[in-house]
Amino acid sequence: MTSATMDGAASPAAELPIAEPKINWTFLILGFAGMVIGQFMAILDIQIVAASLPQIQSGIGASADEISWIQTAYLIPEVVMIPLSGYLSRLWGTQKVFLFSCGGFILMSIAVGLSSSVEVMIFFRAIQGFVGGAMIPTVFAVAFTAFPPSKRVTASVFIGLIVTLAPTVGPTLGGHLTEIASWRWLFFINVPFGLLSFFLVWRFANFDKGDPSLSKGFDWWGLGLMATFLMSLQFVLEEGSKNDWFADDQILLLTVVAALCGPAFIWRSLAYYNPVVELRAFNNRNFLVGVIMTFTVGAALFGGTFLLPLFLARVRDYSPAEVGTTMVVSGLAMFLTGPFAGRLVRVVDLRILMFGGFMMCAWGMWDAHAVTTEWGFWEFAGVQALRGAGVMLAMIAAQQVTMSTLPPHMIKNASGLVNLFRNVGGAFGLAFLNTSLTTNTALHMSELTQAIPQTSVQMQEMLAGMATMMSGSIDPEGAAMKAVYGILQRQATTLAFGDAFAMLAIGCAACAFLTLLARPVKPGTGTPPPADAH
Repeated sequence: MTSATMDGAASPAAELPIAEPKINWTFLILGFAGMVIGQFMAILDIQIVAASLPQIQSGIGASADEISWIQTAYLIPEVVMIPLSGYLSRLWGTQKVFLFSCGGFILMSIAVGLSSSVEVMIFFRAIQGFVGGAMIPTVFAVAFTAFPPSKRVTASVFIGLIVTLAPTVGPTLGGHLTEIASWRWLFFINVPFGLLSFFLVWRFANFDKGDPSLSKGFDWWGLGLMATFLMSLQFVLEEGSKNDWFADDQILLLTVVAALCGPAFIWRSLAYYNPVVELRAFNNRNFLVGVIMTFTVGAALFGGTFLLPLFLARVRDYSPAEVGTTMVVSGLAMFLTGPFAGRLVRVVDLRILMFGGFMMCAWGMWDAHAVTTEWGFWEFAGVQALRGAGVMLAMIAAQQVTMSTLPPHMIKNASGLVNLFRNVGGAFGLAFLNTSLTTNTALHMSELTQAIPQTSVQMQEMLAGMATMMSGSIDPEGAAMKAVYGILQRQATTLAFGDAFAMLAIGCAACAFLTLLARPVKPGTGTPPPADAH
């Protein structure tokens, strides 16, 4: 569009490169920084409650089943807004969409923090997830449209840091914040940062204009099919493992609904002249491969962030603050790797970077398959460092491969799809890991109990010794049996966690080889070599 025209133009056209200095860098950087703050809040709020659910449960008098909806209610509406935000950005302009999203997010954060019952909290939490969802993909679009090509890698590094750090530090920040203040500050903390984000975007982030003509022929059927499909799918993934999957009528029904609405939504999007979500970006091979990579990054990122705190709480009985302290290594590794990855993207084939990043993830996760009941901070430090560095490398390289070869008019829609696939990848990963933990814990428990015959002299002596130690209880023999069961259950749980880490490792290794299917992209330019230009 530009280079050929410029080359063939006379002296007036030769002055076109001066247009790049016309970029008001103060406005661009401050506006982009405001959007990044909002994106960080929206992603952080997915995980910030993870380590503090027991405190929230007691604070609002919720049951164990109800409290899990504090996270689920946020995630289900969010997956609808993420792809929809691309259409809204083209209709109203990025700034207006972001301001609406940020303002609604601040108000809903206050409402959630003030909630006195679980029903009220779930209601406001759902609205918070829906309105806040638009802050995530709009930042991606701005990085690839407002910044000149030479600076897009730097912008991409900042986004990669936010996307990977926010869910990693969420449990850490949430655990410490709950202990220092109260669980309500998990939501009130959004207010000052949200106001800063709102001001910066309102004052400096007027990057583009909307196209009101897009409102004509709005695809309400497409929106309805997309919302029904994504919300049904997200519910199934979030709640399936808790309800024994298809043994539950509601899960089965929503699976059928998702299976019907998904293909119908794809058909509608491809057939309608003004679709809510433009799916033709999948014709671009790099975008297709990049989306698969992003899906896997989501599973590795959210899966690792899910497994480690759960292990530390369930097996090691760590407090939220102790879990947060242990998790900080992963966040630190990501933070230190970000600038290094930004430099590598400029000089190394992006496929090699993605391959290396996924293999580092696989290495770290595979090391953790040998986890024991004694593992703590230092044993997990190397695992987290490898996983954190690998996720950051894979994330930044995947962003460049996915977005940089698309034409500008597809960027906004594509950014929504990329973020959607990362979130859905995380949901698939968590559902798979949850089911794996439940199934493998029962399997290992059965193996352990069968390996100890009732006639075992050592076991009888052990039970007798423990009964003697518990002679002060009402039923010493029963207490001894319960203690032995607890030891076996702890060991079976640990073995199941080892299996889950191994499965994540295998998935990351398989995806590493899939990266080689992407077309070559010239380092530092974000464009394919001339032979692959079209």
